[in-house]
Amino acid sequence: MLRSVANFDRIGEENAFAVLARATDLARSGRDIINLGIGQPDFRTPEHIVEAAVKALRDGQHGYTPATGILPLREAVAADVTKRTGAPVSPENVVVVPGGKVTMFAAILMFGEPGADILYPDPGFPIYRSMIEFTGARPVPVPIREANGFAFSAEETLALITPQTRLLILNSPANPTGGVTPKAEIDKLVAGLAKWPDVAILSDEIYGQMIYDGLAHTSLLSYPEIADRVILLDGWSKTYAMTGWRMGYSVWPASLVDKIRKLAVNCWSCVNAPAQWAGLAALTGPQDAAHAMVAEFDRRRKVVVEEVNRLPGVSCATPRGAFYAFPNIAATGWKAKPLASALLEEAGVATIGGPDFGVFGEGYIRLSYANSTENIIKAVERIGAFLESNAKAA
Repeated sequence: MLRSVANFDRIGEENAFAVLARATDLARSGRDIINLGIGQPDFRTPEHIVEAAVKALRDGQHGYTPATGILPLREAVAADVTKRTGAPVSPENVVVVPGGKVTMFAAILMFGEPGADILYPDPGFPIYRSMIEFTGARPVPVPIREANGFAFSAEETLALITPQTRLLILNSPANPTGGVTPKAEIDKLVAGLAKWPDVAILSDEIYGQMIYDGLAHTSLLSYPEIADRVILLDGWSKTYAMTGWRMGYSVWPASLVDKIRKLAVNCWSCVNAPAQWAGLAALTGPQDAAHAMVAEFDRRRKVVVEEVNRLPGVSCATPRGAFYAFPNIAATGWKAKPLASALLEEAGVATIGGPDFGVFGEGYIRLSYANSTENIIKAVERIGAFLESNAKAA
């Protein structure tokens, strides 16, 4: 019998892909399924980006690139991040990676080992905890509470840090809640981190350009006092509707750049060459399509909140970023995962149960409004009809 190392027995899942697979199977069997589960824009990649990849292929961009990415792309990333955050970023600190998860994997692998603690948001992206457990480190959930507008609490976060803490993972705007942490709260956190100079920070800002209600995104990179220990996670998947291109980037402190470069050499060698030229076109070309997507998500967000708050036993806080709503379903009497399963199998609506995002996700389901307004309204109507005909005592 083959025996893998114990680390692999600790790897978790991202249930959104399992839900997507089941929804696809049901649709193939003839069922009418509305997917509010998967977290990807329902728009095509803008045409000028696609054409840049095609041109790169025709121009012979078929070979290996530097492990950290082609220089023009790293220069464009540095310029874009500097423009948006105000932080001076050098191309030498930028690493182009095959998707956002790679930055999570690399950062957690660098700091996670038995005896170490890693703090992560809960509810939060499930891969955080999965990879922490893979390394043997102790996962320490930072509660993300509806009472705080689904922002993290600086006080609560700082209280969880101990001498064993090696890495703190933050995410704003957040998946799955749509929460955006106010600058004043981030200021408090940064001030408190002065007491813990050996704690690295992974700031997942993949939804940083999807923010609403006139709010401004606050990047952890914009704080010079912690810049030497912040790892920024970002990419093209959400902003430019490029999920399948597998294009992400990260900005690393100078002390860690060679470590991540070596990991790239040992693991993925480099990112697909023509995709990198597409990424360059995305950053340096017209931004109209990206802005139009955010405007449409904003319209859908308002529809989701209005419609979901009409459902029996359901309340929905207004998300401030990303493209997710995280309605509270506790008063329906249903547990979240059984409800999400029943909605898919019986009502034809794919959602994700809150516990798939952590122990504090019970009582919630995630709805992605990366779908048409027509489908969103139809899906919420189906959810309402299901709840009315399957009422449970709360």
